[in-house]
Amino acid sequence: MPVCQSAPILNRHVPNAPWLGARFGALPGVAPLDPDDWIWVLDSYSGQMNERERLLATSPDLVLGQLAGAEAAVAELFDTVLERLDARPDFHRERGAMMHCPDGRCVPLDRTQPLATLGRLVQEDLCVLQKPEGADEHVLTAAVLCFPAQWTLAQKLGHPLVRIHRPVAPYDEGVAQRVQRLFDGIQPGRPLWRANLHPAIRPDLFAPKREEDERPPLGADAQYRRSERQCLVRLPESRAVVFSIHTMMLRQRDLAGDGGPGGV
Repeated sequence: MPVCQSAPILNRHVPNAPWLGARFGALPGVAPLDPDDWIWVLDSYSGQMNERERLLATSPDLVLGQLAGAEAAVAELFDTVLERLDARPDFHRERGAMMHCPDGRCVPLDRTQPLATLGRLVQEDLCVLQKPEGADEHVLTAAVLCFPAQWTLAQKLGHPLVRIHRPVAPYDEGVAQRVQRLFDGIQPGRPLWRANLHPAIRPDLFAPKREEDERPPLGADAQYRRSERQCLVRLPESRAVVFSIHTMMLRQRDLAGDGGPGGV
């Protein structure tokens, strides 16, 4: 297990406080997403990318995973994300490298290590889910997951949606059926998103937990709040669904009176 991050990496400004809205109070609680608004670069970018670089360098076995057969979907994801970054003014690509990232880093674009490369470019964790022929559920086949919240990639890789969500109490059979219909119905160019907001005792972004580990209740007086902006994107060629997770960590005292921090 890697050592904890050296200092809190916090957000102070989050656009449109994504966890607000009654529709996100129940699972799956999704809404349409503008495809151009998929990849976020927030004020935590530099700190989070330093932490992602550290985890990818010291603990790749904990934050990267890919099954045989996922190669085409991962390659398509690689190209899709790069196309999105090309449209942003804060990234500049040339000569096989992202020559300039928002924090000034230069990242080589290694197509032999697509997930690790993407993990060095964007704040989003990226999970690839595919539905095998004849199967009833989508299966997690690949991921770069630097900031897990109470789960581990090794226990979820290769498993279908219901098994992935163990031991999430609200994820019952009814929710499972709705989520699977959602995955079946999502179309290329019409992504969806949802968000959550939970108390956190510690500000660690890498916060894994195994399914069998005890999960004590978190009091509302916890010093931090952790939010995940989760997006679902259908890749048109492979038909895989990308589940992306943009993690935000905030101090409770920085939250505005309406439940979210001020936007920029």
